[in-house]
Amino acid sequence: MLFPVVGSLGVVSNRAGDAVDSISNQLLTTPAPLVTTVTDRDGNPIAYLYEQDRVSASSEQISDTMKAAIIAIEDQRFFEHDGVDWPGTMRAAVTNQAAGQISQGGSTLTQQYVKNYLVHVVAGNDPVQQAKATEQTPARKMREIRIALQLEQQLNKPEILTRYLNTVPFGNQTYGVTSASRAYFNTTPDQLTISQAALLAGITNSPSSLNPTTNPEEALNRRNLVIDAMEQQQRITPEAAEQARQEPLGVAEPLNLIPNGCVGAGPADGFFCQYVLDYLGRSGFSEGQLKRGGYTIRTSLDQNITNLAKEAAEGQVPKTTEGIANVMSVVEPGKEKHQVRALVANRDFGFDPDEGQTAYPLPSGIAKFGAGSIYKVFTAAAALEQGMGIYNTIQAPPNYTSNTYRNGSAPYTVGNAEGVAPGPRTLQDALATSPNTAFVALQERVGLNETVDIAARLGMRQTLLFSDRAGEPVPPGDTAGESQAEWTKNNNIGAFTLGFAPASPLELSNVAATIMSGGTWCPPSPIEQIVDRNGNPVTITEDPCEQAVDEELANALAVGMSKDTASGGTAQQAASAAGWSRPVIGKTGTTEAHQSAGFIGATPQFAGSVLTFSDGNRPQGICDTTPPSLCGANGGNIYGGKVPARTWFDAMTGIHEGLPTIELPPTTDRYESGGDEFQVPNVVGMNSDRAQETLEGAGYTVQTRSVNSERERDTVTSQTPRGFALPGETVTISVSTGYVPRPRPETTTSEPPPEDESPPEESPGEESPGEESPGEESPPPEDPPDESPPDEGPTQTPPPEDEGP
Repeated sequence: MLFPVVGSLGVVSNRAGDAVDSISNQLLTTPAPLVTTVTDRDGNPIAYLYEQDRVSASSEQISDTMKAAIIAIEDQRFFEHDGVDWPGTMRAAVTNQAAGQISQGGSTLTQQYVKNYLVHVVAGNDPVQQAKATEQTPARKMREIRIALQLEQQLNKPEILTRYLNTVPFGNQTYGVTSASRAYFNTTPDQLTISQAALLAGITNSPSSLNPTTNPEEALNRRNLVIDAMEQQQRITPEAAEQARQEPLGVAEPLNLIPNGCVGAGPADGFFCQYVLDYLGRSGFSEGQLKRGGYTIRTSLDQNITNLAKEAAEGQVPKTTEGIANVMSVVEPGKEKHQVRALVANRDFGFDPDEGQTAYPLPSGIAKFGAGSIYKVFTAAAALEQGMGIYNTIQAPPNYTSNTYRNGSAPYTVGNAEGVAPGPRTLQDALATSPNTAFVALQERVGLNETVDIAARLGMRQTLLFSDRAGEPVPPGDTAGESQAEWTKNNNIGAFTLGFAPASPLELSNVAATIMSGGTWCPPSPIEQIVDRNGNPVTITEDPCEQAVDEELANALAVGMSKDTASGGTAQQAASAAGWSRPVIGKTGTTEAHQSAGFIGATPQFAGSVLTFSDGNRPQGICDTTPPSLCGANGGNIYGGKVPARTWFDAMTGIHEGLPTIELPPTTDRYESGGDEFQVPNVVGMNSDRAQETLEGAGYTVQTRSVNSERERDTVTSQTPRGFALPGETVTISVSTGYVPRPRPETTTSEPPPEDESPPEESPGEESPGEESPGEESPPPEDPPDESPPDEGPTQTPPPEDEGP
């Protein structure tokens, strides 16, 4: 009668039938939104992400009491009908006909499941589709009937009942019996009592008007009505029913509702949570996918390291200190992965600045102020790559005028900070005492382009390649915008080695991790494992590790950075005050107006950085008072060896407690005293064909591998090795596919992307290598000069744009 199959009406019916079949398909294939859980490395939840607070349960995980309660009050003939209770439907039809509208349903649990699934899953947050799924028309009712009949042919009764209990809303933004059990009773659905199950079964009739927190009397009456129905249908004994009726509602006060988003991760873990979302976003996960997918994301966050770092950051700069941020990041070195262990700040993660909160990703984002003389490490690395040794001598005059770099129409002139003695010293001693003049002259010798390139290779990639000179992201494919690396090279900015530009604290930590990993760069990853709602591992696109510099070079650079805590080193006082005695690499930095200062350091176990900077609307210099304070636009006396180094050693002393003492790696004659060696051409940024020709022309064998990357297709994104290699050795180049695929389907971890998923428009790759500057022969080592005071002075910044670099 309802679905004729002949004549013109049959054509309409068949079309409608096709539409209904499609909807039935959606019910069987469209997964319900589930809560994604973010945990620390030990599996302890730190945050939840969701559109709907829903956690799925199997039939075995739902108590028989809960099933009996919902059947008793909603569909007592559930196990007898075929999806439609025809007597009830006919009675409702008569009533509705008399009323002239659909006012009484007679719906079975199967039909209710259909409606709820269409409203809360298929329609999602689309109000138009939701209204269509709930419209009070005979057509909608007939669609539900036909879909219900089809479902009963494809699913058994326990499956339908379980799906229903996992789908329906229970009020207070909870969906499904698992979330409702937790929210109202702090329990799980397999542990529900008769009175608890009856309350939940009653709520589903009208979650808003029967809300037990706002309408307890109505909720109590409805609960008892459910208990009565269970007793009358002999689903429970009269004694059990009477006992259940006498019990109070017993609802949790307050309700156990889970927070949504990274603010719920708390003051210490929120910054790490935000980095996880940003990292997964770059790896192909959309925000909607995370909030609906029901993933379990086990991160690399170490709670002990996080708590110690947070305590140290606040110990040096209290959270309510106006206008001064103190941030720290910790990365574990390794040749196969660089795991991020902590991202903290003296600020709490949140939205109330009066309480010392911020939602800006301070430890992992790009800080608006630079790292100062920490960037001298990159100039030293470029010098080592071009033939210098850590014990070669460089000059450090009181002032230095460069004819290569310009200050408008005049030459670029730089001086040393107060207290930094002039005179020759080894490269190792120069890293410890930090004379500005020595490193500007050294950068001039090795080349600005080479110094910028090696900074990116060692770890400053988001900072230099994907952010502009103000620290703002450069969108992929934006040919108009210049990255910080491009701007520095194109404008011949000699102050690069003095670290004037915005920098990422996390990437500074990763630079130290790369050095301590024998020159192996890996992306600073916050991910240990991701599994989908079914427990299947999910793979994501992460940049592969690569040999950024020769391993012997990295080892020598580590030894070159090892005197910063020795007598005369810029971090000596901070290390001594903390009782530090382990071998460690370190480098301090300060910007010219004392608006920021930093420290990077590492042991073979952990690498970390601290950046202290002005974070208010009106940046000022920072004074090293107790506690630190702002002291004017041109004032300040903070240095990297003060608040930043003290924070680092305070935290790392506790972090290393109980760990064995490990010596720094050994060095070789080549990188101690320097010499002429074979240099692999730098082909990063080249087209793959040109790169292969260049390498083969230099006598190397070339191996090519494809990597998913947003950089321009067929562009070389990395090479291994870089720096020194004998002719005939194999050089592996990674060539960009030009796109980042979406995460693989939840049902498999091995299927390739769909064939019709073509790469997007090509995006620009890394910088093309510049002309190489030959390394100059250095004189033999000399005795180091008298040690200079422990803190290096402020670095030079480039003059305003209208005056030229």
